[in-house]
Amino acid sequence: MKILIADDHRLVIEAVKAKLSELEPGIEFVLVMSVDELLAGATDDLDLALIDLNMPGADGQAHIDEIRRRHPAVPVIVLSGYEDPAIMRAALERGVLGFIPKAYSPEVMLSAVRLVLAGGVYVPPMMLTALPPGIVAGVAPQADAARAPGAPAASQTLEHLRNVLTERQVEVLQLLSQGKPNKLIGRSLGISEGTVKIHLAAIFRALNVRNRTEAVVAAQALTEAQA
Repeated sequence: MKILIADDHRLVIEAVKAKLSELEPGIEFVLVMSVDELLAGATDDLDLALIDLNMPGADGQAHIDEIRRRHPAVPVIVLSGYEDPAIMRAALERGVLGFIPKAYSPEVMLSAVRLVLAGGVYVPPMMLTALPPGIVAGVAPQADAARAPGAPAASQTLEHLRNVLTERQVEVLQLLSQGKPNKLIGRSLGISEGTVKIHLAAIFRALNVRNRTEAVVAAQALTEAQA
């Protein structure tokens, strides 16, 4: 396994490297501390890239865009000191597969990395809880306890979910509400069936549902609430 770590603090790099070494023996690490070093050190054979947003040479998230353009097959996770849900959402919309705030514990980081390496998308809980009152985020409000499994609060509309889902995930959700299977969703959006499954996993977490059946119920209720 080959992993790139990009951060402008050597202590952070070494701490992340030490924790990720628990993934498996013999990991090859590429360590960079600036955007120039990042662009020079990134290669198509990377299994994962963890990239900080704020380091020398960075212009917003332009370096994330450039890495995604040059190496589209490399899974990218943002590791950042920022905890603003809008910044997290902007990163996920760029195609990164996870956003890990540096305030999180090393164990959470390791779990998030394992999820991404397994083909999932890591969405930080603070992003899912940054919702208007009445939106289900992990635990349903007590007033909504009697609703059917998978059904969201009445105020949980598609517009609200745009705060926690990327635009592409909203599109997947809308097609899901029409009862389309993964293959047709992928064909409609011009993406692979595997990518559809990745988006669905993130949607399941945001809707607080356990499977596709509950997601369909929730999506249909959301569509009705938005109408």
